[in-house]
Amino acid sequence: MTDGRILGIDPGERRIGIALSDPAGIIASPHAVIDTKQRDFVSEVRAICDEYEVVLVVVGRPTSLSGHEGPAVERAERVAKQAHDATGLPIVFVDERFTTAQAERALLEGNVRRADRKKMIDKIAASFILQTYLDRPTRPTQ
Repeated sequence: MTDGRILGIDPGERRIGIALSDPAGIIASPHAVIDTKQRDFVSEVRAICDEYEVVLVVVGRPTSLSGHEGPAVERAERVAKQAHDATGLPIVFVDERFTTAQAERALLEGNVRRADRKKMIDKIAASFILQTYLDRPTRPTQ
């Protein structure tokens, strides 16, 4: 358990999914999608962290099956640094392999229309990333 909310981030190329935990740090819920072409990620994350009294940020970092680190890893690390610089909060990375596919499957099973899926998929993926962290028996804080 934790003494405050935890923010989950799914760092995408254009859209960044945001999820929040409950105050007890047990359940992750989708929160928002930040379209980086239209809104400033740094100010949005700072505002969310302030409003919800976030104590930790969890960022999805794609670990390839081959161990190769590509542009997606660089993007995740850049987003994590921006979040840390904006909030001063500790950052934890979680393997985000297949979270977008899991989110897509969940939305399809829920019969969500294609147009609505596109709007929701990133924040659903962020909630899967965050829930992965919350489900760990021991949670690193940095």
